[in-house]
Amino acid sequence: MSFIIAMIAVWAAAMLAWFLVSKYVKSSDLDRIKARLSGTSKSKKAKSGKAAGEASVMQQESTKNRLAQKIVDKYQLGPKIGEFLEQAGMRWAPARLVHTCLLCFAGGFLLGWILTSSLLVAVAGGAVAAGAPVLYIARKRKSRLHRFEELFPDALEFVSRSMRAGHAFSVSLEMIHREFQEPIAGEFRRAFEESNLGLPIEIALQKLAKRVPSLDVHFFVSAVLLQKRTGGNLAEILDKLAYVIRERFKLRGRIRAVSAHGKMTATALSAIPAAVAILMFYTNPDYVKFFFKDDTGNIMLGAAVFLQLVGYLIMKKIVNIEV
Repeated sequence: MSFIIAMIAVWAAAMLAWFLVSKYVKSSDLDRIKARLSGTSKSKKAKSGKAAGEASVMQQESTKNRLAQKIVDKYQLGPKIGEFLEQAGMRWAPARLVHTCLLCFAGGFLLGWILTSSLLVAVAGGAVAAGAPVLYIARKRKSRLHRFEELFPDALEFVSRSMRAGHAFSVSLEMIHREFQEPIAGEFRRAFEESNLGLPIEIALQKLAKRVPSLDVHFFVSAVLLQKRTGGNLAEILDKLAYVIRERFKLRGRIRAVSAHGKMTATALSAIPAAVAILMFYTNPDYVKFFFKDDTGNIMLGAAVFLQLVGYLIMKKIVNIEV
């Protein structure tokens, strides 16, 4: 057991040293690139310096995340993680997310081991710390998609009015970029640029639906594709679709208000065991230390935390009503 702990500690220290050295090498390489380009003209220096800087950053990023890149390539996680990051609006490479999770795991493991000297608690702390970057990106993705859905009905009505004014459908998509905020402006501008560069508008819209996994966007793409095949008044279809989306938002708000009591109950029931554990730690610490220092206590603590999470997820699933 001690040999395993020592190996994990050595691996964590090596990862931390690797991270620090990679940052130093990255800055030194950038300085060397600037020194090489110092003899060029001003305009040429700006262009070539920018390209060289981007290439150097990409090269150092791949060097720094070499272990993470091997993990991504071995388990073929690149497309899934890339799509997840793209939906969150983050310009990270998949290997960077894996590298961040590994560093967080090492930090959480060392912190748990230093505080409790328990292997189970250290591994649990490392697992929680490793999931923190994924949880942050998931929350950012959820917030971005929610903001997109809020602006989407107004964008549909804008496209409808633009088409009634005589603009083409593709031009209306490009005009959304100037009239709306992110994230809807960037997504529709990307669809317009893909279509403007030769990609069929059907493929560009399907890629938009893939980047934004919303039922409303799928309805919009299906309506446009169906109208192009069968004909019809697309402006009127978009107006009705915007009306349906707004009505769904109203119904979702009512359901959220009705289910608020159940969510508060689930949160309170899940927080009570943690609050009792903290109180017991201050009032009777010898009783609580059994769960951290004894092997049987570690198993009981792990089972209790696992069952508590399962119960919280079940209660959350009950009050989560999809519209």
